[in-house]
Amino acid sequence: MTAEHGLSSRQACRVIRMARSLLYYRASSKNDEDVIEAINAYIARNPKHGFGLLVSSFKLKQQPWGKTVLWRIYCKLKLNLPRRGKKRLPERIRESLEVPALPNQTWSADFMSDSLWNGRRFRTLNVLDDYNRQALRIEIDTSLSASRVVRALNELIEIHGKPKRLRVDNGPEFISKLLADWALHHGIDLRFIQPGKPTQNAYIERFNRTYRTEVLDCYVFETLNEVRRMTEEWRYRYNHERPHESLGRLPPIQFTMAKSQ
Repeated sequence: MTAEHGLSSRQACRVIRMARSLLYYRASSKNDEDVIEAINAYIARNPKHGFGLLVSSFKLKQQPWGKTVLWRIYCKLKLNLPRRGKKRLPERIRESLEVPALPNQTWSADFMSDSLWNGRRFRTLNVLDDYNRQALRIEIDTSLSASRVVRALNELIEIHGKPKRLRVDNGPEFISKLLADWALHHGIDLRFIQPGKPTQNAYIERFNRTYRTEVLDCYVFETLNEVRRMTEEWRYRYNHERPHESLGRLPPIQFTMAKSQ
């Protein structure tokens, strides 16, 4: 074009008001293999670190890539995933812990965890009648879902009748829709303690400590059946033979019989 009009490249660029350097510019292909490999290696070692920690770590190790390049590759690898929002609980009202006047007025439930000799973890669902501190049930398994909780509570209702209220913490099994629907169906009032306030469910917490001291920390278990068998034997002694200071040195069952006379 410049030769046809008798113009030099400098004159032609001046006419169209373009920088002469653009005339000789050739786009170079970007090779991001090194930075991709470095980012993938970092995320593999630190899967919970975000972009800020990644940049700071690369800067500390004097890596040659700047923040802009790192962010471009970070997004290209689709690592800039949105953070999962924390599930907000409805406001919990603090209630005074009172001793019920009759059985089946208030039950308390809570979870515990421990492990077998081989390291396999298991959980326990403990259910207590606040009236006489009777251990109604200790459900034991490697996993206790909300449906398992509902099944255990249904079996307790068949044996003891249904309670007026059930006091629990804010664990995922207890705040599930399944348990809420179950409580609504049976006309049971779910009472949630405030988050981080286990003393508001003090009866079951005190029971948990006794169970851990006298059973879980006292023996080495090799199988779940061993845990279940020894727990049931202890639960019988707890309800029928073990004196309770808060019950006038009577076991829960004897306390109930004495009150009914």
